[in-house]
Amino acid sequence: MIPAAFDYRRPESVDEAVTALADGGEDAKVLAGGQSLLPMLRLRLAFPELLVDVGRIDELRGIREEQDTLVIGAMTTHHDVMADPLVRRHAGLLAAATATVADPAVRNRGTLGGSLAHADPAGDLPAVVLALDGELVAAGPRGRRTIAARDFFTDYLQSSLGPDELLVEVRIPKTGDWGFRYEKFHRAAQAWAAVGVAVLVRTDGGRIAEARIGLTNMGPTPLRAASAEAALAGTEGPEEVARAAEAAAEGTSPSSDLWGSAEYREHMARVLTRRAVLAAAGPA
Repeated sequence: MIPAAFDYRRPESVDEAVTALADGGEDAKVLAGGQSLLPMLRLRLAFPELLVDVGRIDELRGIREEQDTLVIGAMTTHHDVMADPLVRRHAGLLAAATATVADPAVRNRGTLGGSLAHADPAGDLPAVVLALDGELVAAGPRGRRTIAARDFFTDYLQSSLGPDELLVEVRIPKTGDWGFRYEKFHRAAQAWAAVGVAVLVRTDGGRIAEARIGLTNMGPTPLRAASAEAALAGTEGPEEVARAAEAAAEGTSPSSDLWGSAEYREHMARVLTRRAVLAAAGPA
């Protein structure tokens, strides 16, 4: 299908983009990599009156260190995230999960910030950034503000970004000494994950001292498996991990659709959590 008509602006700075969004109000949309928005436009599931294309804003790209934090520009592509040596060294979970996103064509066009701002609970990266205790920096007419990942995703395809705000950076605490694993189940290559589990594990003396678990497609937003995280503290060995992983679906509200029932997704969350924790607790 052909998208509905819209106005188009292509700013060359963050300030220009924020001004354009403020002018457009609720009827404006940001165009980043376009891998989520363009299909919605073609299917007429979105009807913006203004597209603000941020593709020329160089300050939104790149990866740098700030002490114990990685700072990733919102327009950094999936390919650049997964290939960057800083990300691979200090945030291996993000690199590994990004490598599973769709296909090479999408990874070369799609962006980290675009994926997070789209706020699709079936997307791989929102749950990963949630497990990493990431922060997202938004720029708006009143300046910049930092939003914890746990507060960023508010509902299905909705975030705490205001209509006049632009996501400019993603801040990821370094976890280079943690084990990690991203497990997901999808019925067809390049399809959305029916269920995904992002795991970080810190061990001490052979036992799990701390675990963080982000869940993909287990509710209207990405979720943390808080009950399983608590149950895993102090565990050792496959049997104890398996018992703790039984709590992975507690507090979730997965949907039922052609890809599986809610009960099936709950079962897969438990299975994938067990697999991911065991893998993360071994050599990363």
